[in-house]
Amino acid sequence: MTEKNAIHPLIKERWSPRAFDSGIPDANDLTLLFESASLAASCFNEQPWRFIYATKNQEEEYQDLLSCLGEFNQLWVKTAPVIILTLSRKHFAHNGNANAHGRHDVGLAMGNMSAQATHMNLYLHQMAGFSADKAREVFQIPDEFDVVSMIALGYMGDSDQLPEDIRKMESREREQRPLDKIIFSGDWKAME
Repeated sequence: MTEKNAIHPLIKERWSPRAFDSGIPDANDLTLLFESASLAASCFNEQPWRFIYATKNQEEEYQDLLSCLGEFNQLWVKTAPVIILTLSRKHFAHNGNANAHGRHDVGLAMGNMSAQATHMNLYLHQMAGFSADKAREVFQIPDEFDVVSMIALGYMGDSDQLPEDIRKMESREREQRPLDKIIFSGDWKAME
């Protein structure tokens, strides 16, 4: 298979670990990651994404983010040197209309960040297991923004640092659905 006809390594090697090394990415690396996110496509080039983040060096802010996570995620995220909260603006700035695609655009931004992180030997683990209400309260997030996801970010760590049940999850082989189960041509009945 030629390189042109293969999945790019940045996509193929992407992984979402739960064990992180304690090393904190430097400010330049974090800037590159956020800049890669900012280059994503978005509806009307709205760029609805916003990010609240903290490193372990920012103890109070880090603990505030960690406190928004569900109990299970707190068990392992505490090893990550960086936590990120993603937000999406609900309305277009240019006309005030509802932006039904903002969360999608945040996903595109995170796809960019994920590829850039893989290139830099960094890893991110995106999560839905958190309280958007608590995040909204802790960070005084205005109603104009949806709270979308949280992310643990850092260098790969040793899975031995994780509780046994979570460590077992780390060793599972990654499985993808077969293409014939996710793509189709024609009406919806072709999926059944």
